[in-house]
Amino acid sequence: MSAVRKTLTSVVSAALLAGGLLVATAGPASAGGCGDRQDPKIDGAVAGWTLTCGKGAMTMKGWVEDTRADGKCAVVRISSGNAYQAPKACGSGTRTPFTYTFKGQTTAQGRLALV
Repeated sequence: MSAVRKTLTSVVSAALLAGGLLVATAGPASAGGCGDRQDPKIDGAVAGWTLTCGKGAMTMKGWVEDTRADGKCAVVRISSGNAYQAPKACGSGTRTPFTYTFKGQTTAQGRLALV
């Protein structure tokens, strides 16, 4: 194997490994519709939210909490239509409430992660 090929193979392997480690700190994305409730939990973070609909809009109301003293913050990455929000809580035991309304939407997606 040539030196260039070995280098490229090493770089690709390192990138794949790093990508796998990053994915391990995020929970699966939870898509939901009107009336749904989600309570995701990952190592170092927990969250909960409900989705309600009315007057042509969807509202996501909930909280995110940092549960580990590791210097990282818990964040919920929220998307609905073209809108994006990312409430976060930093510091073990810190809980941050959030409420977001998305006009013209009936679904939203949330993903709990550490950053």
